[in-house]
Amino acid sequence: MGGGTTTRWLFVFLVLYSTCFVLGDLSSSSFTPADNYLINCGSPDDAVLDDGRTFKSDPQSASYLSTDEDILTSITSFPNNVSPSSSASSSVLPLYLTARIFHHESMYRFPIVRPGRHWIRLHFYPLTHPSYNLTSATFTITTDDIVLLHGFSVKDSTKMVFREYLINITSDKLTLKFSPMKKSVAFINAIELVSAPDDLISDLASAVSPVGDFNGLNNYAMEVSYRLNVGGPIVTPKNDTLWRTWLPDGQFMVFPEGAKNVSVPTDVIQYPKGGATPLIAPHWVYATADQMADSGTADPNFNLTWKMSVDPSFSYLIRLHFCDIVSKGLNELYFNVYVNGITGVSSLDLSTLTSGLAIPYYKDFVLNASAISNGTVVIQVGPTSNLQSSLPNAILNGLEVMKLSNSAGSLDGLFSTDGTYRGLKSGPTGTMKVAAGIGLALGATALLLLLIGILRWQKRPKGYEKQKTFSSWLLPLNSSQCSFLSSKSKSTTFSSIVNSGLNLGRYFTLNELRDATKNFDEKAVVGVGGFGKVYLGELEDGTKVAIKRGNPSSSQGINEFQTEIQLLSKLRHRHLVSLIGYCDEQSEMILVYEYMAYGPLRDHLYGSTLPPLSWRQRLEVCIGSARGLHYLHTVNLAEFAKQQNAKGCIHKIVDPAISGTITQESLMKYVEAAEKCLAEYGVDRPSMGDVLWHLEHALQLQGTASANSAESAGDDDHESDGKKMKMDVNEAAGKSSDQEKRDEMVVDVSDDSGLVVASPMFLETFQGR
Repeated sequence: MGGGTTTRWLFVFLVLYSTCFVLGDLSSSSFTPADNYLINCGSPDDAVLDDGRTFKSDPQSASYLSTDEDILTSITSFPNNVSPSSSASSSVLPLYLTARIFHHESMYRFPIVRPGRHWIRLHFYPLTHPSYNLTSATFTITTDDIVLLHGFSVKDSTKMVFREYLINITSDKLTLKFSPMKKSVAFINAIELVSAPDDLISDLASAVSPVGDFNGLNNYAMEVSYRLNVGGPIVTPKNDTLWRTWLPDGQFMVFPEGAKNVSVPTDVIQYPKGGATPLIAPHWVYATADQMADSGTADPNFNLTWKMSVDPSFSYLIRLHFCDIVSKGLNELYFNVYVNGITGVSSLDLSTLTSGLAIPYYKDFVLNASAISNGTVVIQVGPTSNLQSSLPNAILNGLEVMKLSNSAGSLDGLFSTDGTYRGLKSGPTGTMKVAAGIGLALGATALLLLLIGILRWQKRPKGYEKQKTFSSWLLPLNSSQCSFLSSKSKSTTFSSIVNSGLNLGRYFTLNELRDATKNFDEKAVVGVGGFGKVYLGELEDGTKVAIKRGNPSSSQGINEFQTEIQLLSKLRHRHLVSLIGYCDEQSEMILVYEYMAYGPLRDHLYGSTLPPLSWRQRLEVCIGSARGLHYLHTVNLAEFAKQQNAKGCIHKIVDPAISGTITQESLMKYVEAAEKCLAEYGVDRPSMGDVLWHLEHALQLQGTASANSAESAGDDDHESDGKKMKMDVNEAAGKSSDQEKRDEMVVDVSDDSGLVVASPMFLETFQGR
């Protein structure tokens, strides 16, 4: 009896708990806006959309409109060549059948029940009218303190235009003003003014450039530039609690072949407490994603990349949506996030941030206008080198890009709501007159200097062209002879000009480097090499650098100097020491590198004062070194060598100190093996055994040539003291493959040089495996 009662109570408790859980989830996904104005402009009837919303007719909205005109236009159907806006779904097509036209300034005034964030959505389509050509209409739309559109027009009669804004209303009313330009008109097809959740946009975000925290987003109005459902189909307002439209991301992917769509049922998505909610993004967004197409490879070398065109004069809020729907267990997925080439998040581990899988997470970034180049925003996700990641992969579920209002309080240009231009003065008065005068003076000076230069060039001495200049020693040298600019012709300005054209890093003055090293104090010396001494210096901003000061009288040093500047200034890799800049003032040869604060690796491996490196740390060092070498071999040096070989100039890349000692046969065998290693596809590259075999062949060819040379000189002593080599090659029948021949090599080396040579006759050439 008691057991049955307990069972019944347990059943009741489970039902109540489940009901509360379901109701709680529903309440978190539902939203009832306090202000909800939907107007079907120019229409005598309401428009009921398939997402359940009703746009009131023009007569029902007349109380909000302040105008002395009543110009309406409408059509019954769209021409065949008309296409919906790329930012709106086809469900809103009925809103574009009618429009209201304003020949004079007019405005809507809406009472605001609850101040705060509000959506303003505007719909435009230039319908035909017997008296007005709406494709030539040019007008401005403003609120009380924000310019939404300035000098706006819709010139394509086949396109519908949709604009979406998110503004913070702080008063009890909102004015939406339509101002036609002179001798023009304004028009509008539909208006939405809807409250947004208070926590939709946080006041705090991560700044990208410069990196740090960005505080004060509540002070900005925003325009939605892009809203993408990554890896999934379009999400219409019917499936979004806030009636948003999420477009597919395919047209914005730079390398779609590298991405793979992945999806799970929407009921798999579990929203966390205190984090993302369905109001941030619906289930449909987090249930789809793009992941790396070949995420099972051992060494992926690409990122998933999305590129979107933007107005480079504005800053942007970028919201990225993540949900780990690809991992089988916790802590399997680690990846990096980049915004316009700048690391936004390093080694992002979603399962640690959300304490589970299939749990939504989002991250906000603010991208300053100064960090936007070529008018594009580029979002990338890519695998990290974190050893905890089982397989390299990266994902993205959703992406939003929103323009932030500028200092003029505008989202379209530099005019404020009162019509004042907040940029540079446009009239020929005041500052502009001064600027024009300065410009004319500079132009005249430049012309005069050009004429003087031409005259001096015509009167130049004979042989002038053969004199060495700064740029001449930046080219590859075949000899050690090189001269620098003399102190008479040397100038910081000239060096900076040459540097700017060749991208050789920062040019330091000699005084700057003297200050950084306390006049090259011997106490600041941290190393000595063939090039010269290395000093630890500190720049004016506190950055510590390694300053390598060369010896001008050393011809080898000169070669190293010009080579390091020319080649290393092009290298940028986290596992390579970067060249920051240089100085050649007063015939100095100084290179400035980033400072490695923890010293050389040998100190950590063999130093008695430092703790020994763990096995994990040693593996990480090896991997980092391999990545740096891989970068050098595949991105720079290897390509250079291949180009030289194709030109028949492979001898030019050989160290001049040994170029005369290498036989042609040995060199070409080495080059043959190296080129095979650089094949585009792995199946065409040799195994390490094949590489070893051909390197030994190259050494055998070199040794044979040396022996023949010695024999021709009359040297019959083939057995030097301490050096004996005996090769016994098994020539048994049936041993025909390359591997069998290598297995039968017998080597006996009696010297202590550490050199081992083993080879059969090396008549075969290897093929790709």
